[in-house]
Amino acid sequence: MSIHVQKKLWAVILSNTLSSESEWLEQRSQSTVMELMTGFVAAPRFLRKTIIQTKKNESAEEFPSPEEISVTDWSLVRLCRVWLLLKLEELDPKHFKQNIETLFDTAEINELVALYSALPVLSSPEQWLFRATDAVRSNMGLVFDAIALRNPYPSKYFSDQAWNQLVLKTIFNDKPIHLIMGLDRRKNEALAHILSDFAHERWAAGRVVAPEVWRLTGPYMNEKLLQDMKALFASSSADNHRAAALACGESTFPPALALLEEHPELAIQIKTGTLNWSDIEFKELNTYVPQP
Repeated sequence: MSIHVQKKLWAVILSNTLSSESEWLEQRSQSTVMELMTGFVAAPRFLRKTIIQTKKNESAEEFPSPEEISVTDWSLVRLCRVWLLLKLEELDPKHFKQNIETLFDTAEINELVALYSALPVLSSPEQWLFRATDAVRSNMGLVFDAIALRNPYPSKYFSDQAWNQLVLKTIFNDKPIHLIMGLDRRKNEALAHILSDFAHERWAAGRVVAPEVWRLTGPYMNEKLLQDMKALFASSSADNHRAAALACGESTFPPALALLEEHPELAIQIKTGTLNWSDIEFKELNTYVPQP
């Protein structure tokens, strides 16, 4: 997969770099292992500090698929560093793991972001599971975001326990959970009840809970979660009402379906497809403010 992704990333790089920048990258890719590793570290000295852009009229086939990697909102330096890592693997596959471990052990924060971003497209990605789960425990926001948001690695390789920890920390830190790749596929009953307990703690402290949290509860609805839905409907927030309706609509629990029918306007919107979880997705959250 490395060569396949390399070509796709290079297409993005060429559409975002000056000739001097792409020439520098090509020179590094044809050099020694040590020069490649040095180039990974020195990249900000030779590349502009800019966010990459993809053109709407360019073929989607030129770019990595969401299952492989997402470059949305990446800086040019981050993108080029990931590409350099793939070239490093190609140049010296025998010592690649050792070389990556060296980069991890000596990395500053932005280098760590690039390393975690590259995990899904490196060969034998399972060998980096310890590094990936360690990033979830990081207190560095950019590092946590690099593994948790728009990164397919956790959904593919994390255990349920590690996955649930990632989702809960994302919510706790007011990060948008819809940016977690594989979120709906990795729903599980334990997580649904963990989130219910979390919500009760927040409510007891007079805090709010992001409405989209409840997208992970619908299939596991029971009497306890039903009481949560009733609390959402009783709140003054229209987004809470929508979240409760959507969660009930995804349930097979008869009392939850009956509760939804008590809100016919929302029930109709769900049936017609005019209401879905994307309607209550927020990029910026602040649930630490007291409830009005």
